[in-house]
Amino acid sequence: MYLKNKNIVLGVSGSIAAYKSALLVRLLVKAGANVKVIMTDAAKDFITPLTLSTLSKNPVLSSFTEGSNGVWNNHVELGLWADALVIAPASANTLAKCANGICDSLLLATYLSARCSVFFAPAMDLDMLTHKSTQNNIQKLRAYKNNIIESEVGELASGLEGKGRMAEPEHILEVLEQHFGFNQDLFNKTVLISAGPTQEDLDPVRFISNHSSGKMGYELADTFAKAGANVKIVSGPVALKASSLVEVVKVRSAEEMYEKMAEFHEDADIVIFAAAVADYTPKYKADQKIKKNDSEMFIELDKTTDIAAELGMLKSENQIHVGFALETNNELANASSKLERKNFDMVVLNSLQDKGAGFRYDTNKITILYANGEQNEYELKSKELVAVDIKNAVLKILNQ
Repeated sequence: MYLKNKNIVLGVSGSIAAYKSALLVRLLVKAGANVKVIMTDAAKDFITPLTLSTLSKNPVLSSFTEGSNGVWNNHVELGLWADALVIAPASANTLAKCANGICDSLLLATYLSARCSVFFAPAMDLDMLTHKSTQNNIQKLRAYKNNIIESEVGELASGLEGKGRMAEPEHILEVLEQHFGFNQDLFNKTVLISAGPTQEDLDPVRFISNHSSGKMGYELADTFAKAGANVKIVSGPVALKASSLVEVVKVRSAEEMYEKMAEFHEDADIVIFAAAVADYTPKYKADQKIKKNDSEMFIELDKTTDIAAELGMLKSENQIHVGFALETNNELANASSKLERKNFDMVVLNSLQDKGAGFRYDTNKITILYANGEQNEYELKSKELVAVDIKNAVLKILNQ
């Protein structure tokens, strides 16, 4: 629905995943989009221009001039024509060139000329993707406000198993649908999100914490902001940077997180408790570094404030509260109990028993439990796509 009459430039670079671009073009055209394809020379080794031209109903472009008469392909016009530029597959080489402003092809020139939103769907072998240089290039592209459609986990062309597969065309289509439908979904809604771990000081150099990276909370913040919402994230210490659309309030301890969440709670339409808050904090915090000695050390702990439960008692009739449950056993029973005890409208359950789910992963596998008893289970996805599923679940409650 949202792609109807949208102008999409699809950039296809040299990767075995280029065969998937044919299905992506077909899905885009079926959704009502106008599609123009730019191929790099390397991409032609994997799929023919004729295939993509037939499916897109437009000539495929690959160089600045075409044909014997030297017709000029204007990269500036292409960049201005596009409502979105999608580079799928995006090889390591293409990612590096885009990240560093190297302009040696029509696709690169169009990227540098584009004023629209740009989406990269990386595709390469596991070790290439995890290499520091590739990861640095991806971070650069994110910093330039480009969108990264995360690679998926599975069998790779090399025979290895792991992350590196280009996102399935259906998932790329879903991301684009969400992008163009975003600003109609949650316009003028205020969303408050907690994210990341907390750190509970033991002395000036030591603290108690957990393995939370904050990735899920930050993906949610970005997703809801793109949906037109006013988003504030109360974040524990993480190595992440939020979108410029998101207001970040930084905290360290569970008590600081509670104070800020309570401060902003009343004005929020939607509150998402995605942080991994410490359940306990040292009862005594030493002013000086505790020195090691020959005896055993015992730490007395006090319970921290249960932020979700406290604010759940203050929840107004028009507010939506979303909780998270990371479980290792009796998952559904424990999540259902949390749903009721903390006055949530829905709980996002993920289990450490599921491969690729939980702390520090770029993927997650969730089940959403609603207060009305309904449950929806989802497959393993990138956290970017999981955030879209959670946003859609919140919209479902809003529209009831």
